[in-house]
Amino acid sequence: MPGGRPARSKTLATWLAVLGGSFGLHRFYLHGPRDAWAWLHPAPTLAGLVGIQRLRAWGQDDVLAWMLLPLLGLMIVAGMTAAIVIGLTPDERFAIRFRPGAPVESTRWGPVLGVITALMVGGAVLMSVLAYGGQKFFEWQVLRRQAALAPPVPQAAPVRTAAG
Repeated sequence: MPGGRPARSKTLATWLAVLGGSFGLHRFYLHGPRDAWAWLHPAPTLAGLVGIQRLRAWGQDDVLAWMLLPLLGLMIVAGMTAAIVIGLTPDERFAIRFRPGAPVESTRWGPVLGVITALMVGGAVLMSVLAYGGQKFFEWQVLRRQAALAPPVPQAAPVRTAAG
């Protein structure tokens, strides 16, 4: 290959985005380990996984858990979006960018099935993130308002003794 880069497969890139897009596997595959955007994927994904662990350990009332959990969902949605973009890229355009000097390869059904999977998973995860995040936000607002409207707790009067 010219430039020393091996030809990339559109089908493999699509499925890497579906299965490991939240960790940036598709970007590492397409652009290599020097891709700065690829290195930005794992941290929020791992933070979201920490949110799941905290949710399991401390329950739904753990504020840090419900703040971290949407990160995982958004990273999954980002991976599914990348799968859709890669899978729907015309074969000729993909070949120019990721297969320079190699003949255009007809990808057939592999990327199409990946795009269908990404649409289903990405849509479900996005709706879940919006529902969960919205619910927790409004619960937090209600608790804040209740705390602001609550009457102050009266202070106990000091106890007087016969000596004092």
